[in-house]
Amino acid sequence: MSATIENFLKKTATADMQEWPRDAVLYQPYEEEQILLAENASCLAVRTYFKMLNLPVALEQRANAEFISPGGKRTKLPVLRVENFIYAEFDHIVTFVEQNFGKSMSEFLSQDDKDTMRTSICLAEHILTNAEHYVSWSLKEVRDTVTKQRNGCVYPFPLNYVQNWRKESAIQRQLKRTEFHDADLAKVVDVVHHLLSDLSGRLGDKKYFFGDSPTELDALVFGHLYSIITMPLPNSVLAENVSLHDNLVKFCKNIDQAYFSVK
Repeated sequence: MSATIENFLKKTATADMQEWPRDAVLYQPYEEEQILLAENASCLAVRTYFKMLNLPVALEQRANAEFISPGGKRTKLPVLRVENFIYAEFDHIVTFVEQNFGKSMSEFLSQDDKDTMRTSICLAEHILTNAEHYVSWSLKEVRDTVTKQRNGCVYPFPLNYVQNWRKESAIQRQLKRTEFHDADLAKVVDVVHHLLSDLSGRLGDKKYFFGDSPTELDALVFGHLYSIITMPLPNSVLAENVSLHDNLVKFCKNIDQAYFSVK
């Protein structure tokens, strides 16, 4: 393809892109009393993504956030409403924003680096989300003292017990499809340890994973690691593993200060 034709197609694609609406809304559970570890990580990752893109999104905390899907069924969080469209979870939201509004943080990357970034996003989200679910729902001391209280707090008795049972059943079905099926805590920690070591090696002494500018990978990893570090649980094994990597801890502090600290 000639450079002239390629430039024309780029300009045409850009011209077709919509302007980001001012009334976009992001729904998540109540942060102080309801949200669970994996949900908090996913919601924070998406909020960070929008802050890094400098796209305004109103945050609404709702007890029924995970049921705002068009069919009213339980869906992954957070939920983004843009005009009449609803999208949920990190990957789908990123794809929607890129395809409809032409907004991306990874345009400066080579194709090989983009492929590496996407692979890293998929792997990090898969391992960290399932590890967070495992700790929340498979460890008795966490499940019985934190998870059930938070997940059921917005429902009256006996509906809170029903909702906890439904949520736990859904999470356990999900875990059965992963490498954490019938795993003990040592196995989960080992898988997370290898992922964190890989992320730490990729980050090195850089500010972000691909240099001085953030990408979607930085938003996702920050959401998970910062949530793991800051959410108090009776078992802190995941946070202890993150703390073994000084550069990952510094990475989280830098992003928190850059995008969430009150100026």
